[in-house]
Amino acid sequence: SLAAEWGRYGIRFNCIAPGPIETKGAFGRLDPTGQFKEKLYDVLPVGRLGEVPEIANLATYMVSDYASWMTGEVVKFDGGEYVSRAGEFNDLKVVTKEQWDMLEAMIRKAKSE
Repeated sequence: SLAAEWGRYGIRFNCIAPGPIETKGAFGRLDPTGQFKEKLYDVLPVGRLGEVPEIANLATYMVSDYASWMTGEVVKFDGGEYVSRAGEFNDLKVVTKEQWDMLEAMIRKAKSE
């Protein structure tokens, strides 16, 4: 890793792995109808797209002295998209409230036995 190789010289290597960020350029070209963007609202745990100033604020922090000990990192900055769409969590989005209530009752019953 470059972070390990160059850290002794005070050079840090970090990156931001952003989720969908609403910009005119990106969404104007990639999603001219707006249909994809609407679907993202349902998929993202925070229920919205990221904004350019949020990325700028994170980048500002990452290059500041406050993050001088940070190197070799990839910061996922995606409104929870990665963790919510990976592995077992995919199916949790389709569980109804009634199913959650049933699961909770089963767990509580098992704990009391």
